[in-house]
Amino acid sequence: MNGALHVFVHVTDRFNRRVGRIMMYGIFVMMGILLWSSISKTFFLPSLWTLEMAQFAMVAYYILGGPYSIQMGSNVRMDLLYGDWTETRKAWFDAITVMFLLFYLGILLWGGIGSTAYSLGHFGTEPFAFFGNLIKGFITGGLEGANEVLGRFERSPTAWRPYLWPIKAIMVFGLFLMLMQSLSELAKDILRIRGEDIPREAI
Repeated sequence: MNGALHVFVHVTDRFNRRVGRIMMYGIFVMMGILLWSSISKTFFLPSLWTLEMAQFAMVAYYILGGPYSIQMGSNVRMDLLYGDWTETRKAWFDAITVMFLLFYLGILLWGGIGSTAYSLGHFGTEPFAFFGNLIKGFITGGLEGANEVLGRFERSPTAWRPYLWPIKAIMVFGLFLMLMQSLSELAKDILRIRGEDIPREAI
């Protein structure tokens, strides 16, 4: 059991650390987009895509960097009594409170999957069945088979009118990673309560 927890913590933390370290450079992507927005408005015709693309970049930066933030303990906390507690007491408290985070992330992930299915043209109430049929259609018929399952793509109601499924898919992926990282933090709390060593990569 403890061996499985160690492996799960190691794999999850290592993957989320790599994603987070890459997403740290997303701030420069946003700066570049906003810089071009200012230049184009000043010297050329204003670009229609800059504001919305900056919003999309911000969402990706925040969502995909979230798991790394949780891992490093960089998220905002209220520390009135927590700092003076023993490590075991902190682990018990964290193990209980992380359940609320898992529930919240589970609801967000469920809604995100449904919203992503909607953006791909599925207007029913079974998004998992839709994605199952989409995968099955792609395996059996390639892109043509997948296109038979897809409906009318959702687009933003702005002048640029980008498709919304890419950013929604990124949000679902980021929420999934946050859920996995929260489970990793729960596993670390369980190991601390048992007096076990935490994997070095997870500290």
